[in-house]
Amino acid sequence: MSMAVKSWNYTSRNKSGKVVKGKLEAPSESAVLGKLQSMGLSPLSVEEGRAGSGLNMEISLSGFEKGVDLKSLAISSRQLATMISAGLPLLKALHILAEQTDNKKLKTILSQVASDVEIGGSFSDSLAKHPIDFPPLMISMIRAGETGGFLEGALDALAVNFEKDAKLRSTIKSAMTYPVMVLCLSLVAVVIMLTFIVPIFKTMFEGLGSHLPLPTQMLVTLSQNMFWVVPLLVVLLVVGAVWWKRNKNTEAVRKVIDPMKLKAPVFGGLARKIAVARFTRNFANMIGAGVPILQALSVIGATSGNYVIEQATKRVAESVRNGQSLSKPLADESVFPPMVVQMMAVGEDAGSLEIMLTKIADFYDDEVQAMTEALTSLIEPLLIAFLGVVIGGMVVALYMPIFSIATAVNGS
Repeated sequence: MSMAVKSWNYTSRNKSGKVVKGKLEAPSESAVLGKLQSMGLSPLSVEEGRAGSGLNMEISLSGFEKGVDLKSLAISSRQLATMISAGLPLLKALHILAEQTDNKKLKTILSQVASDVEIGGSFSDSLAKHPIDFPPLMISMIRAGETGGFLEGALDALAVNFEKDAKLRSTIKSAMTYPVMVLCLSLVAVVIMLTFIVPIFKTMFEGLGSHLPLPTQMLVTLSQNMFWVVPLLVVLLVVGAVWWKRNKNTEAVRKVIDPMKLKAPVFGGLARKIAVARFTRNFANMIGAGVPILQALSVIGATSGNYVIEQATKRVAESVRNGQSLSKPLADESVFPPMVVQMMAVGEDAGSLEIMLTKIADFYDDEVQAMTEALTSLIEPLLIAFLGVVIGGMVVALYMPIFSIATAVNGS
């Protein structure tokens, strides 16, 4: 059973005789003493820190604290691999990494990981204590690297994987920025018109004393009820966002949403390509790191980001465990494109599965890039047309009574 990491206040003397005070994270007082001695300090006193004492109290709000993002993981993996290849011991490399990282949460976690390693724990087991911050792929590859004696190579592969995944997410995020902005502007324009412009026309319509056309009457009725419609929509959006954040990763939700993502018009193809790219990239990296195929299959399904592929991977792993080749059960799963299955079959027969998986991942990364750019080019004019129809439709509805009166006057 692992010991909980605590905060310790220490007073010590350095080699020049100067008194040094500070804080350290460690599971026990003996571990703190060992750390101080390794830092070249002579301990004078060590006391367990008290949470919430004076100005030293730290307030952490769940949901507002910055997590460990892919970019931070990529940079840390790359730096750790560089330090290890330069001959630095793992423990010293972890301490250096914890000191120089800009991500506060990662800094704290790395200090805890270093403390666990210092008292005899393995690097992978120490990372496994933080499953929210370190993905299963990272833990499994580092465990394989520790066991096989190629930790540097495993960290390099992880850095490449995180960098490519971060680039993929950035591409998708950039492509969605413009559509989201246009939709938000459309919503703001509609709310402004209903709140400020329609009431002016409503007063004018009352003076005319004529019967309002249905589209105009609908706008007027909606404008009169804006005082409760807008707050209700805001509340529903907030509640929906909170519910989604808490439940989006549950099996019940993913079982419904993820198949819909793959079957959605236009965007379904993009979602499938993204999932296949992640699956093959992670599979290639784990095999390259020396992870057995069965162990790799137990991890990479979850890293694909789609429940359908995750379940398909579990069925493939079960078939492989029963003695079948890898390509045979893959061919039975419709979620994997035929090209992927055939290339993996060739790689499996030729003993170059890692190379084939890497080529597949590169191909689908390029496909995602090209498809994203094409969708962005297609969405822009469609959104502009949508904005024109919404705003133009409201303007026409407002002027319909005036047109009706003008027609009646001209007719008489």
